[in-house]
Amino acid sequence: AFVGGAVAGPAVAAQAAPEQHVSPVAMSVMADRDHGKGDHKDEHKNDRPSRDRLVPHGVQGEQASIPISGEQADNVKAIVKATKKAGLDERAAVIAVGTSLQESKLENLGHLGASNDHDSLGLFQQRPSSGWGSPEQITDPQYSTTAFLEGLREVDGWHDLPLTVAAQKVQVSAYPDAYAKWENQAADLVANAWNNS
Repeated sequence: AFVGGAVAGPAVAAQAAPEQHVSPVAMSVMADRDHGKGDHKDEHKNDRPSRDRLVPHGVQGEQASIPISGEQADNVKAIVKATKKAGLDERAAVIAVGTSLQESKLENLGHLGASNDHDSLGLFQQRPSSGWGSPEQITDPQYSTTAFLEGLREVDGWHDLPLTVAAQKVQVSAYPDAYAKWENQAADLVANAWNNS
């Protein structure tokens, strides 16, 4: 697989059922409905998240970008959907998408034979041998994203950390600075997908 890979995994957190949270967006829609304003709940549906919510402290260093296929775009939507389901915000989605850009180029990779990085699999190159889950679980985008996000929740102050620092604390990569270059594209992808996932 790609360089890096998730060496350590949250053995308990990754296997635990994800907590159910009601997102702030859902709470706002419910409040509008309860106050007789339900007819207007979709008026901001196409608004993109603001840049300061996606990248609150700006990007670090030179940025990279790759063309995105339909399958990769679907994986972005899956990451965003899992982030919302976990009750986390746009910043968490940017960190997750940026991490996946580095680890797998947003491809849900199975075992690559001799080219595989140990037993790393999926969007985040998580390893069954490190407690991230079974191969079947890790190659499920919903599960792998939720496992990544559960690891992110354990990082003190993750919301205000540079993407590369937050990602590294979860992934424990051999290349800790490699995530930084994907922050700009990750923010753009999340901005485009946030209200369509």
